[in-house]
Amino acid sequence: MLIVRSRTKVTKEVLDRAKRLKVIGRAGVGLDNIDIDEAERRGIVVVNTPEAPSESVAELTIGFMIALARKLYDANASMKEGKWEKSRFRGVELRGKTLGLIGCGNIGEKVARIAAAFGMRVLVKEKSEDIKGCKEVNAKEASLEELLRESDFLSIHATYSDETHHLINEERLRMMKPTAFLINTARGSIVDEKALLKALNEGWIAGAALDVYEVEPPTNMELIRHPKVICTPHIGSETREAQKAVGVMIVQRVIEALKSMGEI
Repeated sequence: MLIVRSRTKVTKEVLDRAKRLKVIGRAGVGLDNIDIDEAERRGIVVVNTPEAPSESVAELTIGFMIALARKLYDANASMKEGKWEKSRFRGVELRGKTLGLIGCGNIGEKVARIAAAFGMRVLVKEKSEDIKGCKEVNAKEASLEELLRESDFLSIHATYSDETHHLINEERLRMMKPTAFLINTARGSIVDEKALLKALNEGWIAGAALDVYEVEPPTNMELIRHPKVICTPHIGSETREAQKAVGVMIVQRVIEALKSMGEI
């Protein structure tokens, strides 16, 4: 068996050397760092733990929303410089605003529930059969264009694939409100970072909060240092609770897979 996190790439070359490998465990949500097609071709079972870090990522997403809405990072920096710029940091409430979710799986559903408690209207871009949990808090299914045009906060919770690569590009960023905020705690390459930087510089949107990047650690420092961007180093699941849950759950999943194969 082989257990990895997000940084380790399980490529065809790696699998070529693992002649006796039966199970790959990905401790975390996505599987984009594993050559799934090659693993399936070789009869290798791949398991992951998408549920384990969902609370932590959802809470970070809401934290980003509050920080953007109330300009907390700038206000904090101003105070530490000895300034008292009260009127400069007038923000907005979450209550009554529209949250657009691209993806409503384990994490998106939890974000929807918390946002609903704040009194937000929630729109979801997802297949209708996959948003039962979101619908329980009166989230409405919407087209991507509707989501982009109506959202005050747009939060990405989709899985990364060829279909979602640069899903948020220049054309789609131009559809957003100039007062809207973009939040990405999913996968960096879902957002075209060059287009996002242009959108921020030209005022197509009001700001962004990023926990994930096209290259990690990020190399686009102009985006990282942009005054309208809040950024963190991929800490969505970096809580004590989430890390414990991920560790326990991936061991359980690997054991279950080995038992089903008659290996133990």
